Amino acid sequence: MRFIAMEEAFAIPELQAGFPVPRTETSARWIKDWGQRLCDYTTHRLSDMDEHGIDIQVLSLTAPGIQGLTDARQAVTDARAANDHLAEVIAGHPDRFRGLAALPLQDPEAAVAEFRRAVGELGLSGALVNDHTTGTYLDDPRYEPVWAALEELDVPLYLHPGAPPAEPWRVLAGRPELQGPLWSWGAETGGHALRLVFDGVFDRHPRATLILGHMGEFLPFQLARLDSRYARQEHRPLTRKPSEYFGRNILITTSGVCSPAALAGAVLAIGADAIMFAVDYPFEDTAEAVRFLEQAPVSDADRAKISHGNAERLLHLKP
Repeated sequence: MRFIAMEEAFAIPELQAGFPVPRTETSARWIKDWGQRLCDYTTHRLSDMDEHGIDIQVLSLTAPGIQGLTDARQAVTDARAANDHLAEVIAGHPDRFRGLAALPLQDPEAAVAEFRRAVGELGLSGALVNDHTTGTYLDDPRYEPVWAALEELDVPLYLHPGAPPAEPWRVLAGRPELQGPLWSWGAETGGHALRLVFDGVFDRHPRATLILGHMGEFLPFQLARLDSRYARQEHRPLTRKPSEYFGRNILITTSGVCSPAALAGAVLAIGADAIMFAVDYPFEDTAEAVRFLEQAPVSDADRAKISHGNAERLLHLKP
C-alpha cells in the first residue's frame, strides 16, 4: 500500500534554536533524538521512510516556526529562507518529498506575496501555520487576502499547534504535563478552527481548504454538540450547520493519534474522503503509525483513500 505522510517536520538551526516540548522527566532524551532527525533528510529520514514504506513525506517547518517571531521583518526574512531551503530539499529528492510553505502572517501583505511565490515559483503544495500569530487568529479581517489567495492557488492551509501561548490559561496552572501536545495544543488549535467556522470564513471562501492534524484536534467527535447548541442561538448567520463545514472545507489527518476507535469515529463523522495519513515525524513512531492504518477497522477502499488517495487529490500529485 502507498503511504503519503502529511505532517512531517523539519528544522533549520540558523532560524530557530529549538522547539517547545512538554516539561516531563523524559523530555531530555527525546529532545536530543528529535534535534538530530529534524535537520536531517537522508541519514535518518529516508532510511526511516524506506524501512516502513512511506512513499512521500510532506515537510513543514517545525513549531513554533515563523509564528514564534514577533518582529515582522524578521518573520518575512525567515519565511523566505525556510521556503527556499524546503524547495532545495524537494528538488534533491522530488519523488520522496513535498512541502508546505511557512507564512509570515505578522505582515499579511508580505504573507500573500510569499504564499504566491512559494506555490507558483517554488512548487510547494500549500502552507502550514502554527496556530495564532502574536495573538492574532486567522479570522481577523487583515487575513482576508490570505484566504483569497488560498482559493486562487487551489492549495490547502494546514493549521498546526505550537505558537507560544497567547495568554495564561489557569486550567494549566500547576499542571505542566497538560501543556503542549499532550492536551493544550489540541484544545487551542481546535478553538482556532471553530473561530474560522463561526466567523463565516468558509461562507466567504467556499473553496478554501483547512487541514487539522491529530485526528481533527477533538472536533470530529463534537459535531453533534456544535449543531445542537448553535441551533439554539438567536443569531445564526452561517449558511450551513457547523458540522457541515467538516468534510467539505475542513479535512483532518491521523498524525499522532494511532487509535482504531478514533479513526472509525472520524470516518463515521466526516467520511473517509476527508481523512489523510500522517506520522508526525520525528515526534511519533513511523512503524506504529503505519501498522495502525494497515490494521484499522476500515474498508480497503477507505484505507487506500486515507493512506494516499486523498492527499494525491488535494495536493495535485500523480498516483
